[in-house]
Amino acid sequence: MNEIDRREFLRRMMILGFSASAAATLLARCGAAQSPTAAPTAAPTAAPTAPPPAAGPAPATPATAQPPTPAPSAGDAYLAVARGESPAALVQTAIRAIGGMERFVKPGADVLIKPNICVAYHGPEYAATTNPEVVGALVALCLGAGARRVRVMDNPFGGTPEAAYARSGIADAVKAAGGQMEVMSEMKYATVPIPQGKDLKQIRIYRDALDADVFINVPIAKDHGLARLTLGMKNLLGVIWDRPAMHRNMGQRIAELTSLVRPTLTVVDAVRILVANGPTGGNLADVKQTNTVIASADIVAADAWATSLFGLKPADVSYIPAAAKMGLGTMDLAGVRVEEISV
Repeated sequence: MNEIDRREFLRRMMILGFSASAAATLLARCGAAQSPTAAPTAAPTAAPTAPPPAAGPAPATPATAQPPTPAPSAGDAYLAVARGESPAALVQTAIRAIGGMERFVKPGADVLIKPNICVAYHGPEYAATTNPEVVGALVALCLGAGARRVRVMDNPFGGTPEAAYARSGIADAVKAAGGQMEVMSEMKYATVPIPQGKDLKQIRIYRDALDADVFINVPIAKDHGLARLTLGMKNLLGVIWDRPAMHRNMGQRIAELTSLVRPTLTVVDAVRILVANGPTGGNLADVKQTNTVIASADIVAADAWATSLFGLKPADVSYIPAAAKMGLGTMDLAGVRVEEISV
């Protein structure tokens, strides 16, 4: 490809919405494919690096993953568990114990926070949606670390997004903290391959979940009729288009989705947990006050610890061992530093 063709290619890719770096990456891959000395094209599941996503709904290659989360320093915990009365203080304490928000959010970063806002007809007291104080505290910490913007979003399956955002209390908490609520637009979904997928080869996913500089996953810990528990990895279903497709071979498919998204940070809200009749609940008798927040850069470890709140073990929730087997994190917490803190 000559210089004129190269410039025209880059110009067209940027018109379609690719960043300059993403367009350059795609150009390099195309050039390698056209070169007579290039190696044969590898199978999609063998590709070690995820290329950028297409602008439309047709199958495309995924965006470059978020940069690797910096390793904790010698004084930081691998996983933190904070217990106390104030949800905001629990978040602040847990994040501080694993290195502070500055470890994850750099000045100028574009941050996406994904809570669980599944329905528009229950308030936070029913433990079906993430605690608004937990979300608000995370927004404030991100902005305090220098984030350029912090957006909060989910795709509810009960009621409209606007109604669910308001009913959950999250909209008010985010606004008060200086963040933005975003309704997830169908136009932003793209079908991308899953490089590590074996059962799930591709997925239609909200593109910003892959493109954001920082992706923070904030599930509420709760019962789920099919998955057994909704925790960090299960909460990622909120960024894909076809959630019913995940209900087949659920444990493996959730693990494979996790291999694509790879949140920068997972914060499990266990201020109140739903111990039965999940995921939507509706009966206060099914809610247990545990006043706990769990934080880790390792989503598998965070989910593994959270199972103990329900009297379960990590192996009891199918997606946890599936993800550990794929090398996405550790479910053996005996080998890592877990700091438990009373606030």
